[in-house]
Amino acid sequence: MRTMRHIFFAGLALSLLAACASQPPSTEAPAVRDAAVAAALARQGADAAMAARVKAEFLHAWNGYKQHAWGHDALLPLSKGARDWYGESLLMTPVDALDTLLVMGLDKEADEARELIATQLSFDRDLDVKHFEIVIRLLGGLLSSYQMTGDTRLLALADDLGTRLLPAFDSPTGLPYVYVNLRTGNAHGAESNPAEAGTLLLEYGTLARLTGKPVYYEKAKRALVETYRRRSPIGLVGERFDVETGDWTRTKTHIGARIDSYYEYLWKCWRLFGDRDCLAMWNDSIAAANRYLPEEVDGMLWYGHVDMATGGRVSSQYGALDAFMPGLLAYSGDLDRAKRLQASSFAMWQVHSIEPEAYDYRRRVVTQAAYPLRPEIVESAWYLYRLTADPAYRDMGRVMFDDFVKHTRTDAGFAALKSVVTKEKADDMESFVLAETFKYFYLLYAAPETLDPGVVVLNTEAHPLRPIVQ
Repeated sequence: MRTMRHIFFAGLALSLLAACASQPPSTEAPAVRDAAVAAALARQGADAAMAARVKAEFLHAWNGYKQHAWGHDALLPLSKGARDWYGESLLMTPVDALDTLLVMGLDKEADEARELIATQLSFDRDLDVKHFEIVIRLLGGLLSSYQMTGDTRLLALADDLGTRLLPAFDSPTGLPYVYVNLRTGNAHGAESNPAEAGTLLLEYGTLARLTGKPVYYEKAKRALVETYRRRSPIGLVGERFDVETGDWTRTKTHIGARIDSYYEYLWKCWRLFGDRDCLAMWNDSIAAANRYLPEEVDGMLWYGHVDMATGGRVSSQYGALDAFMPGLLAYSGDLDRAKRLQASSFAMWQVHSIEPEAYDYRRRVVTQAAYPLRPEIVESAWYLYRLTADPAYRDMGRVMFDDFVKHTRTDAGFAALKSVVTKEKADDMESFVLAETFKYFYLLYAAPETLDPGVVVLNTEAHPLRPIVQ
């Protein structure tokens, strides 16, 4: 069987041959043609070198995890220790990272991780877990890796996990509680938000189609629909609600934390499942967001915070999580707006050579200085490159990757920053760094066939899910 490395370089050669074959006879002077071909070859070589560099840095982080935290949820990259989310390991990093290992063609490492997961992971635990995080990281990771390997042990784990999580939906409204106990099914945590209620259907829907159990799709879709139904008369959702009453408890709206991936899944559920209800909800919701959230400041486009009932401006805050939106806009066909918003995201990054958690774009000051190694701006660069073929997005990625490595690399892995201003590190490397951040950096430079967003749909944790023909 060919490795991903073989596929990469075969694809590179084929793309060069195709490019040459498709060109009409040129009237340019030979010297001009030769210079253009040389420049194209040089860029292709530079991109291949970047993909190899990203893979090498990913391996640095993975090997640090193996050496200091194997079998645990996460690596502590400064103290070279381990952390488990709930006091017992659910193998968060191996599950989250497995499909990245597969995408990068790291077969030996992928096999080791897969065996660890298949033989050691159990969900029969008396643990109250956060429903949303477990769904996007563990359920999404198991499903994606099953689809990529065919290992039925991974699907069995996903089905067991899904069954244990379903009681989270047993609220009067069908909106899920925040926490659920994996053994007892007891659920609690009534104050939730659109992201945690609406970012579930890709995973549960895929599980439903792989297992033939429609209850998974039905529960997750109801939660998404119930969130949408509570939008204001002008079409906007708020930031927090009570899952038992359905009432909003915080009415500010934006595209950042607690709302972001709600928009993402409206579009992606249409792409993955062809569900026309999702398309209709997306069309209505994105129209409202694009009407009330954007703000022009000094010729640049930003998405700020407004009141969900009136659309009145509340604040001029944008941040690392908001930076997913250019990719989503591009993916859904709104390229002009996507390009402008990505330029603003990158401008925010360049203020301190790495992006802050929150930035006031009117005052041009950082309001939350932490950097947890987030992937969203890189995700958007990848979507924009794949949809425009503009090398500027790969150039942007090189700047960001240089900064990322310079400011966050440690002897054992990569560390979050307490402050993008001082560059002081924190002893934290979340599993999403291996699931998302490195994956998107790699995909930005890898051969196009490595992962095609026109064929697969990536969940909000960057786990690629494939359509299932019924």
